Parts: sequence; C-alpha cells; structure tokens
Amino acid sequence: MTLISKFDPWRSALCTCHSKLTFNPYTGCDHGCTYCYASSYIPRFSQCRPKKNLIQRLRSEAAKLTGEIISISNSSDPYPRLEAKMRLMRSCLEILSGDNCKVQIITKSSLVTRDIDLLAEIPSMVSMTITTDDDETARLLEPYAPPVSERLKAVQKLVQKGLPTAVRIDPIIPFVNDCFEKLVETLAGLGVKHITSSTYKVKQDDWRRFSATMPELAARLKPLYFERGERIAGYLYLPRDLRVSLMEKLRAAAERNGIVFGTCREGLSHLNTVMCDGSWLLDE
Repeated sequence: MTLISKFDPWRSALCTCHSKLTFNPYTGCDHGCTYCYASSYIPRFSQCRPKKNLIQRLRSEAAKLTGEIISISNSSDPYPRLEAKMRLMRSCLEILSGDNCKVQIITKSSLVTRDIDLLAEIPSMVSMTITTDDDETARLLEPYAPPVSERLKAVQKLVQKGLPTAVRIDPIIPFVNDCFEKLVETLAGLGVKHITSSTYKVKQDDWRRFSATMPELAARLKPLYFERGERIAGYLYLPRDLRVSLMEKLRAAAERNGIVFGTCREGLSHLNTVMCDGSWLLDE
C-alpha cells in the first residue's frame, strides 16, 4: 500500500473538500478522544505506531508529487504524544519541503508550533481542532490531547508567524459544547480566518466511550440519535433540523466576527461560504 493516496473519505458525496491527497505518518492515535470514529475501522487504534519504513517510503513517493495538496492527517493525528520523542512528522516535513506540494496539517496538538520553521518553507496551512474553550470539558472529551489553553496559544503563535490558520470546532455535541459564541470571538481576536465544523456522528464504539465518560449527557442525547436521528453511511446523525440549526448558529457567529465558515460531511454545503476544509488559505 502507498503512504500517499487520494483523499476520498468513504466515497461519500457528503465530502465537499477540494481534490487533494492524504498521508498519515502514524497508524492510530494516542489522544484518546471519546468521540473519535476512526477506531471503528483502524485495528488497535489506541496503540499509536509509526507507519512501517515511513521515511524511506515517503522519500520515494514524495519525489513524484506535482503540486498536489497533501492533507496530514485524516485518520490519525500527525502530532500524537509519541511524536515529541520520535520526531517523525518533522522528518516528513523535511522531505516534503524539498518536493512539489502544498501541505495542509490537521491536528489538535500544540506541538505543531515546533515545526513552524519547516512549514514556512512550504505552501502550507494548519487546521487546529479546538472542540471547546473549556479545559475541563476538553479533558473529558480528549483526555490525552494538549489542553485547549495550549492549543489557543499555538494558534496565536502560528498566526503571528504568518502561517495561514483555520480552526475546526468539531464535533459539536448538543448539551456539551453547543455554546460556542465566546470561543468564536476568541478565535477572531487571535486572527483565525476560517472555521470548519460538524456535529457528532455516532458509531457503536465511540458511543460506548462517550456514554462511559458522560453518562448523564449520553442519556439526554440517546433519543436524539437512536430514535429521531438519521442513519447515513453507517453513522447515526442528529436529526437534520437540529444539525441545520447548530450549523446555522455557528456560521452566524463566525460571520459576526469576520470569519468564513464551512461544514464537514453534513450534507449542508449551502452553508459553506468558502471551501469547507480551509484549503483555500493555501492560495492566499
């Protein structure tokens, strides 16, 4: 199997991303997010490990690039806790900086700021996931990811260094993080230009984790998903009217603060004011 492949999630028409490639330096992730769906299709997902022969394979494949966008990563995080010691993502960026490509990094780790010097050498942008502005809520949802306060500082540093930066407020979970106006105002003050968002989509394994972590809130959510929700491509979605309401509310908050907005896999592309994933920032 190749390391770099076409980004074609689930062959779904719900994806409205620009044509791009994808690359995951690690298999699995050690952030332990309760809502993560990737554990449903990646064996031993919580046991984060580097791709086999990662550096050698990437050198060979990256030499063939012809200006494509490389999205890093979509089924894991390119900056797991393991990366602080192994520095494999940094080695990957060193390789990519010598090849013909554009780099989009999707992460929820402040460690990305370590590599600002390399990112400055490539047409690049960073999309930082910040699910909530409350550290305690984030600790429950994302127990081994850096605290939100650190991620906000990372966003500030990225912007100050001139790197195009978007934020994913993702996923939105009713009763948990659906009061996001203050977070949007904070992001605007930091200079964020783009917000991407989507709602929590249920698979059985992530629902078990979420229910164990927040049992009272899970009891309130259960009828929304299991009685009134929609089944789409193997996932349980919130009822469409509620999804529309949440995404419209977030888009309005973004627009009030001068930030553009896109939805992710919601079937609500009419709400997008630009390319959903923030990749338009690569052309600024």
